Amino acid sequence: MSKPILPAATGHPKAVWPSIFAGFCASLIGIGLARFAYTPLLPVLIQAHWFAASDVVYLGAANLAGYLVGAVLGRPLAAGLGNVTALRAMKVLVTLAFLACAFPVSTSWFFIWRLLSGIAGGVIMVLVAATVLPNVPDDQKGLATGAVFLGLGCGIAASGTIVPLLLKFGLRETWIGLAALSAILTAASWRGWPRRAVPATGQTATTLSSGPNAFIRVLYLQYAFMAAGLVPAMIFLVDFIARGLESGAALGSRFWVLYGVGAMIGPPLYGVFADRLGARRALRLILSVQAIALAALAAANNYLLIGLLTVMIGSFPPGIIPPVLARVREIVPGNAVRQNAIWSRATTVFAASQALSGYASSAIFNSFGGNYRCLFLMSAVAIASALLADFASLRWRVREPLSEVSTSTCPEQLDGPRMMAADAV
Repeated sequence: MSKPILPAATGHPKAVWPSIFAGFCASLIGIGLARFAYTPLLPVLIQAHWFAASDVVYLGAANLAGYLVGAVLGRPLAAGLGNVTALRAMKVLVTLAFLACAFPVSTSWFFIWRLLSGIAGGVIMVLVAATVLPNVPDDQKGLATGAVFLGLGCGIAASGTIVPLLLKFGLRETWIGLAALSAILTAASWRGWPRRAVPATGQTATTLSSGPNAFIRVLYLQYAFMAAGLVPAMIFLVDFIARGLESGAALGSRFWVLYGVGAMIGPPLYGVFADRLGARRALRLILSVQAIALAALAAANNYLLIGLLTVMIGSFPPGIIPPVLARVREIVPGNAVRQNAIWSRATTVFAASQALSGYASSAIFNSFGGNYRCLFLMSAVAIASALLADFASLRWRVREPLSEVSTSTCPEQLDGPRMMAADAV
């Protein structure tokens, strides 16, 4: 018999904050450090003759591929081990991956460990919110989600600050330092996870015949557009400053730090927006601002303006998670089983779109003769498309009577409750 997936809801502050800290450490280790700490190591891996330039790019893609695999495996793994055990195991796995990468035995060895670290990140993304949020009062879930995924933003910031400091001691020492940091965070948060769990069956939820499924499909589409829109700036921003504006790698790295500052601001700020405005209105506001910021970056030449835009754009990749999770809860309130299933699929869609966008961006960049501004403009179009998809979904308003069903029914058959009238405003 599989272990229960969902932790018990207590809402007591003393129970909430250790769980939030554990979730913060999980997102910091599994995504923030495991993925983004690799970015400043790229040129050093080549200069130190650990790998050829072509291999370094290939190894970087291994983490993204692993993230997609982890997003698919997250819920089955939790069904067998339980959420908490799975999350602890993934943090340990990332720690081992950092340590293994300190020894470049071969390209295949390095690829396997980068792939495993990506799998751990995907599993963490799927499970961490489902583990922490049931303990949090409803009116604070957005803020709590932001606090959990602040770890992702801190990892981006660390890639531009802590990693360069570690590199002064050497490349191998940097990997060992990352492993040590990951081990410390894992140990510090080991007992912070919720101790009790409730079964993933037997709850009651209101459902409809078709309506919310349409909203869910729209959310998947929006999340795919968001993933496609955030990738070009995330990959090419530093290169745009260094080579596109001919300002050098040193200034480019400073702009990456600004990007990291934005990444730290985004999750808690956007989480508060979701709590105060409602998820749908918050998403509209965030997507509008991001589309404008990316379009402005495509035309900007002033360094002060580019710096401001960099902070705004940096807030988006980790910051968008709290309002999207809140949107899932709006579409299917009171049905945690269904919410978890939707979030798992949304994460898979996001990971696939992100990977495709990464390869497409590189191909377009080469085809257009290294035109950074074209990529940023295309990003703006992708984000604007996510916004337009939301307005297009208004025609799927549902008015049929509600019926009560048990969530012991297969989650695939559950459609969720009717949207509130205010949701279409």
